[in-house]
Amino acid sequence: MMPSGVKVYLASEPVDFRKGPDSPLSLVRDAGSDPFSCALYVFRTKRADRVKIVWWDGSGVCLFATRLEKSSFCWPRIGPVRVQLNHAQLAALLEGLDWKRVRPVVVKSPVFSG
Repeated sequence: MMPSGVKVYLASEPVDFRKGPDSPLSLVRDAGSDPFSCALYVFRTKRADRVKIVWWDGSGVCLFATRLEKSSFCWPRIGPVRVQLNHAQLAALLEGLDWKRVRPVVVKSPVFSG
């Protein structure tokens, strides 16, 4: 379970996963962000069938990895862009769903006349 308030950033450029957790952290730093800001940074391979997430939890670097066997993760166009996701969008992404379709529900309160 991810603590509330943790920001999630998605890198649109594919990454070589043959390197260890220091490589994605250096990519975060090279892009001008602080890899030790307690944000989650999400990366994908060229085929978009594997995802790695690096996260500084305040005491050390956590590296999460997952893969889809029969499809690929929904990803924004490749380019020098970093996208911020909310927690529901990250959950959808990791399930192999189209996270771009996850939107907050606006609940209208009933109107009472007095």
